[in-house]
Amino acid sequence: MPRTKGDHEARRRDVSAAVWQVMATRGFAGLTLRAVAAELGATTGLLTHYFPTKHTLVEYALDLLEQRTVSRPRRHAGAGLAALRAALLDILPLTPEATDSNRIWVSSWDAALSDPDLSTGYARKYAQSRDRLSELVAAAQELGELPPGDPARIATGAQSFVLGLVVQALFDPAAFPPQRQAELLDDYLATLTASH
Repeated sequence: MPRTKGDHEARRRDVSAAVWQVMATRGFAGLTLRAVAAELGATTGLLTHYFPTKHTLVEYALDLLEQRTVSRPRRHAGAGLAALRAALLDILPLTPEATDSNRIWVSSWDAALSDPDLSTGYARKYAQSRDRLSELVAAAQELGELPPGDPARIATGAQSFVLGLVVQALFDPAAFPPQRQAELLDDYLATLTASH
């Protein structure tokens, strides 16, 4: 019996879930055709229909990571400083799902740093994130919740702080549980408003 388009789409979803699970449990370095096949309960031969090379698997994994990052639920907290805080909280590993995503992002940095095309793409993504944060900073300044200053510079500092906190929380989750991460973020935001 010939396979239908629905069969192919269902298999593709299964493959996506297996790729995600391997990355979440083994990190990006553990992403191999063999590991994905084992997670899927299939042969590596089956996977070569989807990923003829390791590079195509890596590209697919990065696309999957980007799709999941873009489509994940976000906090909605109105405008101004509350919106900036919500956007920064969305980056932190405060839930099991967010921890998995962050673990995968951090473990993928090595692959991105060793590939000029991927590195350029990552630089673009982080720049886009800073641009969104800059807009939130500017809105908070317009509302009088943050002091005057270059919104892009403030956004760069905020992004750098949060990404550093992500790394610390991933390496030492006992020392940086979700509540402490939120408290540290609030402390950081308080330093931005201190001169106000």
